[in-house]
Amino acid sequence: MKKVPIPTIYEKNRVIENIIDAMLTRNKFLLLGHRNPDEDCIASMVAFSLLLGKVYKDAEICLGEKVHEHFEYLLNICRYNSITLFEACESFEDNIDTVVICDTPKPSMVEHNRMIEKLFEDPAVLKIEIDHHIGADSTYIGDRGYCLVTNATSSSELVGHLALKMRNRRGLVDQFQINEVLSRNVILAILTGIIGDTNMGQFLNSRREKKLYHIFSSMLNNLLAEETVKESNFKNMDEVFKELHRLSTKEDHSYRYFMDRKQFSRSIGWVALDEGDTEKLFRNVDEETVVNVARSVANELAEESGRLSLVSYYDKPGLSDLVQFRVRRSQAYKKYDLRKMLPLFSIENGGGHEGAIGFRLPRVEIDDYTLYVQGLIEGLEKVLPA
Repeated sequence: MKKVPIPTIYEKNRVIENIIDAMLTRNKFLLLGHRNPDEDCIASMVAFSLLLGKVYKDAEICLGEKVHEHFEYLLNICRYNSITLFEACESFEDNIDTVVICDTPKPSMVEHNRMIEKLFEDPAVLKIEIDHHIGADSTYIGDRGYCLVTNATSSSELVGHLALKMRNRRGLVDQFQINEVLSRNVILAILTGIIGDTNMGQFLNSRREKKLYHIFSSMLNNLLAEETVKESNFKNMDEVFKELHRLSTKEDHSYRYFMDRKQFSRSIGWVALDEGDTEKLFRNVDEETVVNVARSVANELAEESGRLSLVSYYDKPGLSDLVQFRVRRSQAYKKYDLRKMLPLFSIENGGGHEGAIGFRLPRVEIDDYTLYVQGLIEGLEKVLPA
């Protein structure tokens, strides 16, 4: 069928809710775009993958070919958010249950090979589509009810609408302990797609398109300035990109800071930053950087240990009185549902899914941080099936 705009706001919201529910209930996602991907194609895949990470889901992106150096900052974002990138789309894992096709007008334009064709032929694999190409010789690729295909400045803008809906689902935000759905990296990816596809709005024709572009891009640009450096007021996107490049070096510093302190028990790779360690870390980096890097470290240590990982740190002084914990299960170890850990240790403020959970405790409830972490490690070792 030729692609047409979604006729009503109600129907558009229903499709968005279907996609969000799929993000919560399915597990392994492969992101695909068109051949020779442009700014919007890459940015929409990255933005969607970042949203998946916020609900503890794994994302792999098939790029198809080497990405232009102008998009290196987007690849750095993927690196520090445990998003797997493939140039040759033949090495992704065989347990993909959901394919997300971004910014691709018709099936023949999808980057594909025999492995990808098998996924499209498998009715058990859900196909989600996000695209703004309407009419002409466009054709639907996704499953009915899961095609967020309608008029927009870009596919990245549609991912932005999806993020706003997630942001408004209070139960979702609380369950997964999401500090901010529209975090700095999500906003940057969405803005990259919007600005790239419209040439800073110059390719838009109608007054309505220009008005909506100005409202949406201005809102995101203001949020990005706030999230990047609180006291800064950027004059243009070039300044934002330069600032984010500078911040990427801090992500690298944070990653090494965590990994230099890694330890291993029989089944668990873990890092626990005490109050002093955390205070030193926050002298050089912001909260979002620490959150992103902690997620990446947890994923890497889970695979290195072969079973589980645990990463913990104190929130930034003055920001909150909480201690954050993240536990992740390796891809190969399926014998323990991590959600069982919460009642095991009488933890109420936590959530996630069977392969990844997060929880937080007021620091006043932890008399001895080192002993508490050791208790978690020893307690898990006792209950983990061989």
